[in-house]
Amino acid sequence: MARAMDRVTCFLRDNDELIMRAGCAFFFVAIWSIGGILLTPELKTNSTVVAAIQLGIAAGMLSRRTMPLSGLGIVALFAIAVWQYGTFHLADYPIFLGVAAYLALVGLEKDLLGARPVDVVRWTTGVTLMWASIEKWAYPEWSYQLLIQHPNMLLGLEPEFYMRAAGAIEFALAFALMCTPLVRRFSAVMLLAMFVGAIFEFGKIDMIGHTLIMCVLLVIITDNDGKSVLVRYPWLTPLGYTAALSGFITIYYAAHAMLYGTSIT
Repeated sequence: MARAMDRVTCFLRDNDELIMRAGCAFFFVAIWSIGGILLTPELKTNSTVVAAIQLGIAAGMLSRRTMPLSGLGIVALFAIAVWQYGTFHLADYPIFLGVAAYLALVGLEKDLLGARPVDVVRWTTGVTLMWASIEKWAYPEWSYQLLIQHPNMLLGLEPEFYMRAAGAIEFALAFALMCTPLVRRFSAVMLLAMFVGAIFEFGKIDMIGHTLIMCVLLVIITDNDGKSVLVRYPWLTPLGYTAALSGFITIYYAAHAMLYGTSIT
């Protein structure tokens, strides 16, 4: 199965850096053209400085030498978003820091303590999606209006069950991005299919908002390298999943209770 995927994705694998650079350039030009957006459509801003940074990030994709500066620009936008919206809100988006690290490491031709740039962005993508899946359990009502507007998404299921199931599936696929090459590549295929399918339902703004994560998933699909402790010790997989699930749930509810005074129970 791994060899079959290698044959199908060999062209893309040889151009994974180009995929990331083109995706980043498109994303930041797109949100600049829409205007009033920091990093995602829900993070609004009126700053003209932000627009200039976004164009600078996109321009930095033209050369490997300027990619670290683009990564620094993404970190600056993330810091502005944290200042305006708070740390807890931006916990939904560590993928942007992963992309920033990827650009800097590739541009400098370095790794991060032995981890390849693609591994860094893969880990932050997994964390992003695992955190987002907890939100589906904590606040399923945030999505109910969306399900009313798009009832075909429910597949005949009750909204409460649908949200619980969606969170469980998303968490499992996100955790799989941390696993062995074949497992994470199949997980990335399924996640990418979900994001592409959502474009037909929600339109171009959804496509723009998920451009970076789709580019990262595409690169993960092509990546047949990297080491995982689960290759040598596969019995750690259920233990790792249990630890990740309990850890993310605990951190999410405890952090929310500490910051907003809500009840953990």
